[in-house]
Amino acid sequence: MNQSEPDRPVAMPAPARRRAIAFIVLIGCVSLFADMTYEGGRSVAGPFLGMLGASAVIVSVVAGLGEFLGYGVRYLSGRAADRSGRYWTIMGAGYLINLLAVPLLAFAWSWPVAMLLLITERLGRAIRAPIRGAMLSHAASQTGAGWGFGLHAALDQTGGLAGPLLVAGLLALGEGYHRSFALLLIPALASLAVLAAARIFYPDPRQLALPRTRVELAAWPGFGRLFRADTVAAALIGAGFADFALIAFHLTGAGIVPPAWIPLLYALAMTMEGVAALVLGWLLDRVGTMVMPMAVVVAALAVPLVFLGGPAAAVVGAGLWGIGTATQDTVFHALLSRYLPQDRRATAYGLFDAVRGTAWLVGSVVLGLLYGVSLPGLVAASLVLQLAALPVLLLRERH
Repeated sequence: MNQSEPDRPVAMPAPARRRAIAFIVLIGCVSLFADMTYEGGRSVAGPFLGMLGASAVIVSVVAGLGEFLGYGVRYLSGRAADRSGRYWTIMGAGYLINLLAVPLLAFAWSWPVAMLLLITERLGRAIRAPIRGAMLSHAASQTGAGWGFGLHAALDQTGGLAGPLLVAGLLALGEGYHRSFALLLIPALASLAVLAAARIFYPDPRQLALPRTRVELAAWPGFGRLFRADTVAAALIGAGFADFALIAFHLTGAGIVPPAWIPLLYALAMTMEGVAALVLGWLLDRVGTMVMPMAVVVAALAVPLVFLGGPAAAVVGAGLWGIGTATQDTVFHALLSRYLPQDRRATAYGLFDAVRGTAWLVGSVVLGLLYGVSLPGLVAASLVLQLAALPVLLLRERH
């Protein structure tokens, strides 16, 4: 039996759609406050590690290892959730670890301690991410996967904008890195409070999903050809995608922008991610998967701009970097929800992210090493890896 895109979901009454939208908005508010916390901390992670004595290779490896764990563990947590049915419990534990690790950076006075906390934050994010993605996919079946995931991403990146701006303001007032991290406890607690409310109002989000007219295919070989193609494409993009920590390290270390600009550039990237997620999600629902190659090409241009250009190029590059994160974290997940089996969706999201995270780690180490050898070499390697995903995406429909 050949795999194809799934049939359209069966239509459901308007109240069910409104309830699904309300769930997306509620989880979006959880993500808004969560992003204020960890994106606020992440926006200055590179300069913070540099201040504590870390080198460019260490910064890149920390970022890559954090992403590896942050994606690699997702398969285990997703599978555990699908097997046990304890979606809210496992996701709640992930949020606790994810959010509380950031304020604890206020007590980090050496780069190994900071590294441990930054990796712990990514680990917590890994535990909850595939479960949240699966929950959203059920609700997004009522709205169109692209639009539903895009709406969540827009709320998510509102926090991604607010967090770095908050940190930038605190640094401008002379609060310093450590006190800024401590104050991020406030949005962390707000996120956990909204999460508790979501658990009360929606004890089983799977009930939000539209029934489908047929059963989709379901195992790594059994999630299907489209799943394999999309996973390989995402892995290639992830391997060539420079982490913002390395970008920030370069921009400040080379004197291209002052340190106070870094959280502002990150806020710009988060804004572009939110806008791009809505636009690309809308286009995915209406014109189909051809939007993916176009987004990859545009996002790949971020690397030569930030590593080879001046201040103006860095601003443009930060915006394009945000489009790249929207493509990887939102549009791919919306695309996967079209054909993944509902009862194993958290497992599939986890497996997808585990492969992507492994590629991200390898790519981060390579890019970190190239940074100390040749910036043009770093740019070339990044472009080759990301653009290698294009034939995979262009040919995925033709077999």
